[in-house]
Amino acid sequence: METIYLGSGAEMPIIGTGTNTYGKENNKYDGTITGDTTELDQAIAAGYRHIDTAISYRNESVVGDAVVKSGLPRDAFFLTSKIPGRPEHVGTDEAVHNAVRASLNALRTDYIDLYLIHHPWDNLEEMLYVWKILENYVDEGVLRAIGVSNFDETQLQYLLDHGRIKPATNQIQSHPGHWNHGIIEFCQANGVTPVAWGPLSRVQDSDRAMLTEIGAKYGKTWAQVALRYQLERGVAVIPKSHNSERQKQNLALFDFELTKEEKTRITEL
Repeated sequence: METIYLGSGAEMPIIGTGTNTYGKENNKYDGTITGDTTELDQAIAAGYRHIDTAISYRNESVVGDAVVKSGLPRDAFFLTSKIPGRPEHVGTDEAVHNAVRASLNALRTDYIDLYLIHHPWDNLEEMLYVWKILENYVDEGVLRAIGVSNFDETQLQYLLDHGRIKPATNQIQSHPGHWNHGIIEFCQANGVTPVAWGPLSRVQDSDRAMLTEIGAKYGKTWAQVALRYQLERGVAVIPKSHNSERQKQNLALFDFELTKEEKTRITEL
């Protein structure tokens, strides 16, 4: 597995697994939590060590159970979680502290590798206030790195200008047909690592066909081509699948390289 160094100095596997429907009834985002670790057991067996969850997913405990169940040491994993930008989680100092403690308890760990503000809200000063509390947890070693998710250029710039610790990552939607080039380029220009969520979602048939054509040359699927494109432009990815074979395929990205012409075609999707 290749890794990418964050601005914080942390080393993050460049491919992780999303989890927002894992451990839930009928594999639905809003499904009842079942506690089933099957998908995570498969992912860990396949070689995933970067696992992405969130308070809003309600399944941090499922991730924690799977990590313990694996028998691997805690430091073999890179765990990401996220604090929602809702008043009950960020409205007061106590709310933020309670959220961080709840994440630690659910994940069954005394530190979290990367903790994100899950989404922005319409008050830059309030977001900065929450950020400063998270910075203190970095000082204590409880949060090894902190970042954001779904922030645009203005919101990210505000933290860059007024925060003490630069956001390590900005996790944004990026997939074929909606690469989000602008915010990715802004992040990279400012030393913030972009991470693509939903990197294989909402893909049009015509785009899938073109990626399939490129993949045929390498014996790769359209999904592997799309993910490889992201890696080659310095974007980490967190694909998600409930299928063990596709989980393995989403890791098999390091035995081919796209040509300049192919990347140009993909960029224009």
